[in-house]
Amino acid sequence: MLATVRANCPTCGDIELTVRQLRVQTCTTTGESTYSLLCPSCRLIVNKPAEQRVVELLISAGVPMVRWAMPAELYELKLGPPITYDDLLEFHFQLENANWFEQVLRR
Repeated sequence: MLATVRANCPTCGDIELTVRQLRVQTCTTTGESTYSLLCPSCRLIVNKPAEQRVVELLISAGVPMVRWAMPAELYELKLGPPITYDDLLEFHFQLENANWFEQVLRR
């Protein structure tokens, strides 16, 4: 028999779910955790922050856990000015040319 967990949907209020209807997500970079569910009534995806105690309770009840890390690009050294809207628009128009990749490489 699956354990039942009580959660709160912002639209429907208190709901009961099985552990298979929940997921715990933990960021290995920051140590922060959340749990998520799909409300069986309104089909709204609900994400809530979860303290370590809540994570431990959910995991011990059988809720699957997903570990993830922040992308490495966040830690890359950024040189030069930020990309502007005009830069993005210019790049968009470059992509319309058949030889757009060669043009980008020449810059």
